[in-house]
Amino acid sequence: MEKIYMIPVNDAYSEPGGCPICRLRDKAETNYLEYYLGPSLMEPDTRKITNKTGFCPVHMGKLNKAVTNRLGLGLVMHTHLKDFNEELNPKMKSSIPAKAGLLKGRSADYKQKLNSVADLIDKRINLCPICDNLNEAMKHYVEVICWMFSHDRAFNQKFLNAECHCLPHTSLLLRQAAKLSQNEASDFVDALYANNSQTFDSLISDVEYFTLKFDYRNTDKPWGTSKNSIQRSMRFLSSDGRDFDEQQSKKQS
Repeated sequence: MEKIYMIPVNDAYSEPGGCPICRLRDKAETNYLEYYLGPSLMEPDTRKITNKTGFCPVHMGKLNKAVTNRLGLGLVMHTHLKDFNEELNPKMKSSIPAKAGLLKGRSADYKQKLNSVADLIDKRINLCPICDNLNEAMKHYVEVICWMFSHDRAFNQKFLNAECHCLPHTSLLLRQAAKLSQNEASDFVDALYANNSQTFDSLISDVEYFTLKFDYRNTDKPWGTSKNSIQRSMRFLSSDGRDFDEQQSKKQS
């Protein structure tokens, strides 16, 4: 019997094309983007988090691009800037090196202070509740996927028939497989290996053909499946497909 936590996994593997786990990630990410600029932004517990963390550069860009609640984004940004300023600027001011003179020699202590302030900035600009929640969601999804592969015959076939699993998500699956029994891991990794080997072979062949098409002797030959092979390769290597549109490949026709 299908459990509620199995539904999104089954849905992702039922859709054709690409990496099913990328689809799970994209849907979860969209939900978190909407959550942090929805009614939750006025909840004290949520604002306490976003005041301290803000959002990472990637998710700030996505919020700016996709947000419909401009006021909400402004409120979150305002209180985050205040919190950041209150922590950073006193430390930055106290790190200003005193100038060396005749009565006061040079000191290496200022280098440590400056690096400490730089570390604070680096740490804070990479904090992100969306990243944290997304990472937890992906851990849960790969747990469910591995369990369903061993216990759900219908899903087992869906997994075998998936077009590909991108390499970042292959890594997640392998780490989860390491937690399985040896026999379960054997079956699972064998299927994953077969899937990824086929993907590698297909992409290598298609990208090679893509490059050969630029030889004038091959101008009249059909593109076949190679036309978008660059974009498919980028998706396979990186797991993020939205920045790899195929407009350039269409211009080749």
